[in-house]
Amino acid sequence: MTITRWMTVVLLACMAQFVSADEYTSTIDRFAAAGAAKFVGNAYGYAVFPTIGKGGIGIGGAYGEGRVFKKGEMTGETNLKQITIGFQLGGQAYSQVIFFQDKRAYEEFTSGSFEFGAQASAVALTAGASAEANTGGGTATSVSGGQNDADINNSGYHKGMAVFTIAKGGLMYEASIGGQKFEYKPL
Repeated sequence: MTITRWMTVVLLACMAQFVSADEYTSTIDRFAAAGAAKFVGNAYGYAVFPTIGKGGIGIGGAYGEGRVFKKGEMTGETNLKQITIGFQLGGQAYSQVIFFQDKRAYEEFTSGSFEFGAQASAVALTAGASAEANTGGGTATSVSGGQNDADINNSGYHKGMAVFTIAKGGLMYEASIGGQKFEYKPL
């Protein structure tokens, strides 16, 4: 990796370290306003990552820290690590929330070390735009227009989990494959 790429990843990872408790609440509120309100109100639990930093030139990586909630109460802390390979150039920051449909999905995620494979799908949300779930790869696409719940995979859950992202800034060109690994530490 080049020094510039490492500096970008380290800088974005450091930004993720300094997140206030209010940032978690405002992140959930942003996701609810952008189209995930039915998940916010009905999920058994969720993991919130206010800022994830991502960067790459051929080989890339991402890192973010978050908190896990069950029925509205914080139960622990989590971090996300991602490695990708393929055509990619740039850096970006984004927020991510993983909703757990039921106790089984929550316990699977909080079992200690959980991974999403390369085929995991996410729904990219933007304020005032609908989201279209990607059913084939590890990325998501945002499309403009009105919100349509049918865009969020019928119930929206796959194996008890629904993943949403909102871009915060940066520019990244990407056609890559990778997976996300999560570590969980209970309170």
